Amino acid sequence: MLNIVLFGPPGAGKGTQSQKLIARYNLVHLSTGDLLRSQITQGTELGLRAKKLMDEGLLVPDEVVIGMIESQLANNTTAAGFIFDGFPRTVPQAQSLDALTQRYDTGVSCMIALEVDEEELVKRLLDRGKTSGRPDDQNEEKIRKRVTVYNTETAQVAGYYAAQQKFHALNGIGVIDDIFGQICRIIDQHQPAAAVAGSPAAATDEVKA
Repeated sequence: MLNIVLFGPPGAGKGTQSQKLIARYNLVHLSTGDLLRSQITQGTELGLRAKKLMDEGLLVPDEVVIGMIESQLANNTTAAGFIFDGFPRTVPQAQSLDALTQRYDTGVSCMIALEVDEEELVKRLLDRGKTSGRPDDQNEEKIRKRVTVYNTETAQVAGYYAAQQKFHALNGIGVIDDIFGQICRIIDQHQPAAAVAGSPAAATDEVKA
């Protein structure tokens, strides 16, 4: 099973790249942000609790996020693999994810981090806020707070995966297809050659340099 942690601050382009990776590798996309927003839309108790925290630019408690992830793994046991988008955000979450995936006889294949400077992130998110309707994309102060949370807490996860020789950093500014090509080359290093050759898109989707 191919399990990818796609990492980066808000606005780094994880969502865009995730959709391309899903098509190429037939993976299940697990975005904790999407899962939480679904709960918010449904008006569940979890959703209301999460909304208050997200509107303040804060992280949702680990036990809530882990529970949602485990539910998705249990419901997709025959999947080719998963993209973990926006998770794990802390070292304890990364440790919990290792323990959780081991229970399903799998593990994290690699972690890929998209690196983008703060001013570019602020610009991207404010632009996105014009159409997304998300309040946390429309307030520069909240955006910078989210980036600060990422830099002070989430970025520590890079060291955790680096110790396992699974961490890879890429420049998240540039042509989308070029960034995608770099991501694919990293992923292909972390799965058997037979799996790469047998990929549904391997024969038809040329990776750009």
